Amino acid sequence: MTYELYYWPGIPGRGEFVRLALEAAGAKYTDVARSRKNGADAVVKFLESDNVARPPFAPPFLKDGDLLIGQTANILLYLGGRIGLAPKAEGGKLWTHQLQLTITDFVQEIHDVHHPIGGSLYYEDQKPAANKRAKDFRANRLPKFLGYFESVIARNAKGGGHLVGRSLTYPDVSLYHVIAGLRYALPRAMAKIEPDYPRLVALHDKVAALPKIKAYLKSKRRQPFNDYGLFRHYPELDG
Repeated sequence: MTYELYYWPGIPGRGEFVRLALEAAGAKYTDVARSRKNGADAVVKFLESDNVARPPFAPPFLKDGDLLIGQTANILLYLGGRIGLAPKAEGGKLWTHQLQLTITDFVQEIHDVHHPIGGSLYYEDQKPAANKRAKDFRANRLPKFLGYFESVIARNAKGGGHLVGRSLTYPDVSLYHVIAGLRYALPRAMAKIEPDYPRLVALHDKVAALPKIKAYLKSKRRQPFNDYGLFRHYPELDG
């Protein structure tokens, strides 16, 4: 069965966390909106349809046969064991999901650096607030989250640099994308702070070097970061 991923075309966005997991596992999937001429219409169709019993609030969502699953962390919870990127034991599954939920919190705070007042407003409409938010994020929130994940890797002493156990899991792949996105959005801040988190840097490099991920990053399936998505580069927010 080929999974069907629904997300807006033109930006990596939250859908990229699902794409990366599917790519890392070598799973078969169709990126629906990017594979069709008017792909965004397919996303809207699900969101506005009265015939969907359990409608998602927003993309990304995944279709697996008759099953429709929304929310990034929820999709990855569903996929994890099926594509070999999560432990089989219940405790391990929950711990893996917990880490992904924390990554979700982190990503939201990263987004709110450039949109601290509201997502319906343009960045230009909230620049003073964004500058204040960026200063606090760089000084407090960025090291707090990075420090947490660095400590998780350190405590997983026999894990070979992974977050969970000794094998690659979907939070490893997601955290790779977060580091890559932060390097795009806040290159100066990241250059200063990265030496304090060698395990995270090593994890990023480990995931980037995986043959399937390496091939994906070189392919047209990988959409570049841009200033319409979660990770946006505005030099004035970079300190």
